Amino acid sequence: MTVVLVHGNPETAAVWDLLVPLLEPSPVVRLSPPGFGAPVPEGFGATMPEYRDWLIGEIEALDAGPVDLVGHDWGGGHVLNVAMARPDLLRSWVSDIVGVFDPEYVWHDLAQVWQQPEVGEQAVAQMAAAPVAARAANLADRGMAPTVADRVAAGFDEAMAQSILRLYRSAAQPTLADAGRDLEKAAQRPGLAIMPAEDFRVGTEEQRHRAAARAGARVEVLDGLGHWWMAEDPKRGAEALNRFWASL
Repeated sequence: MTVVLVHGNPETAAVWDLLVPLLEPSPVVRLSPPGFGAPVPEGFGATMPEYRDWLIGEIEALDAGPVDLVGHDWGGGHVLNVAMARPDLLRSWVSDIVGVFDPEYVWHDLAQVWQQPEVGEQAVAQMAAAPVAARAANLADRGMAPTVADRVAAGFDEAMAQSILRLYRSAAQPTLADAGRDLEKAAQRPGLAIMPAEDFRVGTEEQRHRAAARAGARVEVLDGLGHWWMAEDPKRGAEALNRFWASL
């Protein structure tokens, strides 16, 4: 089977660097969403539905049969949107932000800043103006392994800044909650909800478990780990994924 990894914001595919060597032998493909370490095609609006359609097209182009699709952060959102829309493309799916599709989810403070006109532009401009070393230090302070943080921080550019604004604004509530109305459709394929216990931006514990149940997903709680679990303790992350795939 082919494993497909999709990262989120404000990241590049380097976020998976420590995890990939620990995955059970299998072809691994890393897909970078437009604007997040990959060029933005002409006419691409960087909205939530467009990223879903982009990912569907990328999986179809692999011509590898049903894949094991894994998403982190917004990548996890794209994964769930594909699982709801095109389960035929998947053998299984994994997401670490299933809780954001709960109808009671409230976007975290920074997301709400990005969703505001002018204020959001100022926020991403400040991110872009910060030296790479400062951005890397911020990521490392929040749990990302320093070597990975250096690589990820170097990938921030104007395309990413603009993609952040467009993506978050396209998913402002109640749009995200509306997308979550179809969460039960994701249960057509085996799913795994990764739940780092120290990640507080992707829903409450109740919201995460409730959404996982609706999606028919197994739950893997990673005690003591935060948002960047794959770059904080890649061994535990890989064990969770390998164990899930072995059970299919």
